Amino acid sequence: MYKVAIIEDDEPTSGQIRGWVLSAAPDIEVTQWFTRDDAEAAITREDYDLVILDIELGRDRHAGVAIINAINKVGSGTPVLVVSAMPAAIYRGIMKALDAWDYLQKTTFEEPEFIETFLDMLRAAKHRRQNVENAVSKPADEELSIDPLRQGAPFWRGKRVNVPLTAQRILATLFERRGEVVSYDELFAVVKSGRNRENIRKHISTLREAFRELDEHFDCIENVPMRGFRWIP
Repeated sequence: MYKVAIIEDDEPTSGQIRGWVLSAAPDIEVTQWFTRDDAEAAITREDYDLVILDIELGRDRHAGVAIINAINKVGSGTPVLVVSAMPAAIYRGIMKALDAWDYLQKTTFEEPEFIETFLDMLRAAKHRRQNVENAVSKPADEELSIDPLRQGAPFWRGKRVNVPLTAQRILATLFERRGEVVSYDELFAVVKSGRNRENIRKHISTLREAFRELDEHFDCIENVPMRGFRWIP
């Protein structure tokens, strides 16, 4: 059974979204949270397949941002749909930069648009779960396993590597081109914000640290001075 978290402080709106979710997928388990503290605790405790959230929760105008960051920190790759009254022209780009799946502005969309977006997310969640299961079942000597949709955490020698989604995308690009130098310009196309060399180097550092938590001898990401980086098979 797939699990969905709805994080929305307005109870009628939360109930409406819950009804739409269940009308699209009656077998899904839906959990509703109304405060940032409860939602963040649930994110660290539960493995949700999808999360639907508002940006503002009560007086906390940026609660949704904090919750998305918490999801990214866990490194689960859980698709997040933001449903907010804040102007989409301003906030869609911000939420995308935080690796949210999509942004729907309240009062500007109808049930069919929500359901279409939700079902796209559900399909991605199914692929993510299948790839995680496949990765866990692989022998440890198949060193790196990556979700081809780039929506699930990678596995190193059978162990999950906890890195944010942007770092996952950089890793997937390096691994896809393994043995070749991937230039900074090519890596800029992978990130959604901070398209500069210093930011890329920070993501690479995050990757190396995450791998070395599992394998102190990890040394597969090579720095090629003035050019970029290379995954060494």
